Amino acid sequence: MKKLDLMTPAGVAAGVLLIGIAITWNGGLEEFSSFFHLPSFLIVFGGILAAMLVSFPIRELKRFGRVSAQSFKSSKDNLRETVDLFVHLSEIARKEGILSLEKELATIQSPFIKKGIYLTIDGVEAETIENILHAEMVSLEERHRKGRRMVEKAGDYAPAWGMIGTLIGLILMLKELNDPASLGPNMAIALLTTFYGVLLANLVFNPMAAKLASSTEKELFMGRVIVEGVIGIHNGQNPRVLEDQLAVYLTSEETSAGDHND
Repeated sequence: MKKLDLMTPAGVAAGVLLIGIAITWNGGLEEFSSFFHLPSFLIVFGGILAAMLVSFPIRELKRFGRVSAQSFKSSKDNLRETVDLFVHLSEIARKEGILSLEKELATIQSPFIKKGIYLTIDGVEAETIENILHAEMVSLEERHRKGRRMVEKAGDYAPAWGMIGTLIGLILMLKELNDPASLGPNMAIALLTTFYGVLLANLVFNPMAAKLASSTEKELFMGRVIVEGVIGIHNGQNPRVLEDQLAVYLTSEETSAGDHND
């Protein structure tokens, strides 16, 4: 399950705010108009779009918005709660049998945990369960990698297209060398494309890709905990032993929180 993560928009807003303060520090609000140039923005944005169309099939590009939106969300899954859930399920399985876990499935939100428990109830061998769950984790990692790669490539293309726009501006500027008064303004406009490209890469695309990579790592880490928990229940492991086994994945703060709740 995912929840809205306000840190992503807050980070982008903070970056824009700091740049805005730097721009207006001496010149005031009127300096903002010097940093808005539609042709420069179109070169960068249009160039990124064109390069993405060359790089990826259209069916993958249709997912770009949905993939990008994931950087504005974070997982609701709590590792401490997951460990406690498996201890609880293990206690029920030891007292009432594996089949008694079926009534607990309605209270479990994670589809991955549900799948593991279903396989356990169905009497599938532990090795087969582990292979199935690991295969699903590999598939998840590959899907996330493909989606993240689009965002990463957009971050790669943005500065390059900013430089292309600057070169276009410089070529046009050199045609006006007979008018020295126009050199300064034309140079400023030429450099704006580099500014847009670097800004998009380092404030939007690259940070979003890093956020997506971090999210994938957390999901895979949680997946490893779930696999061990499911196999422990399947093998009829003692609940206390299972808790100790899964507790190695917890941070000291999470372990302390569990001890406090006890």
